[in-house]
Amino acid sequence: MTIKLNVINLPKDDYQGGKSSLCAGCGHDQISSVVVNAAWENGLDPRNIAKMSGIGCSSKTPAYFLGQSHGFNTVHGRMPSVTTGAAMNNKDLTFIAVSGDGDSASIGIGQLIHAIRRNLDMVYILANNGVYGLTKGQYSATADIGSKKKKGAVNETQPIDLCALAVNLGCTFVARSFSGAKKQLTALMKAALSHKGFAFIDVISPCVSFNNNEESMRSYGYVKDNDVELHTVDYIPHFSPVEEIEVPAGAYRDIELHDGSIVRLETISEEHDPSDAVAALAALHGAEAAKKHVTGLLYFNADKPTAAEDQNLVSTPLVDLSDEQLRPPKETLDKINSGFLD
Repeated sequence: MTIKLNVINLPKDDYQGGKSSLCAGCGHDQISSVVVNAAWENGLDPRNIAKMSGIGCSSKTPAYFLGQSHGFNTVHGRMPSVTTGAAMNNKDLTFIAVSGDGDSASIGIGQLIHAIRRNLDMVYILANNGVYGLTKGQYSATADIGSKKKKGAVNETQPIDLCALAVNLGCTFVARSFSGAKKQLTALMKAALSHKGFAFIDVISPCVSFNNNEESMRSYGYVKDNDVELHTVDYIPHFSPVEEIEVPAGAYRDIELHDGSIVRLETISEEHDPSDAVAALAALHGAEAAKKHVTGLLYFNADKPTAAEDQNLVSTPLVDLSDEQLRPPKETLDKINSGFLD
């Protein structure tokens, strides 16, 4: 039997995790599959990846992918601050965070806001199903007005659009996709892993137990029929010559990422400029008014310094510095202390 290897000579089995305990057909399992494929195809060393999560069905998923990677399951809503501390200490790791709409849009929204504004170098995956799956399906803060789950009244509370929030906060990579759109989601995931800075992907992921009925705006059928796709997305890794990639027939735009990889966006609806924050917000608000879901790369900015750059961290990760390097010499401390006596 021939085993296919990636660019760092590892089989895909090295990127797998444990067996899922989620409900059969859960969209979160498709997200886990996409993470495995994206990390393997991008040639990331799984031992240099840190998986971060909070609390909820989505936050269980890191156990189902990248079994050789580091992992930290934090308390409810506190994953961004734990990731901030870990990233400041070892900035050479690739941080992949998975959170849910309950974990991110309610108890953890303040932490998410500060991780975005600091432009922490991480991929933040929001598995968004509009309900609290672990506590029997109450509406979350992202549930659309007019949406109805399998049991209970129609939701009448204004939702929080975390993509719009991310764009307003200056997030440097904002995308929305659907767990049932594997090709689009895989391309966006691979691009996010190559991005330097905070990459936010809101993935609509139907809850088969509580929120996958016809009246739900987060159901598989509703999203499939009401998806306003901005563009088809292709990802060209830096180790794959561009001339070998088939050029799409329509209008397209290439966006070069920090590692030399390219995101190719082929326009299939009205023209959308992902470098224009106002255009991204207009697309989101337009889709909300029409009770639809806009998907694709909404906004991208390659120029904003990351948290590590903003803090002027040294090239060597702090975790690898010796005590002598971290501790100021006695002469320096004496000079600082003497200044307090003046």
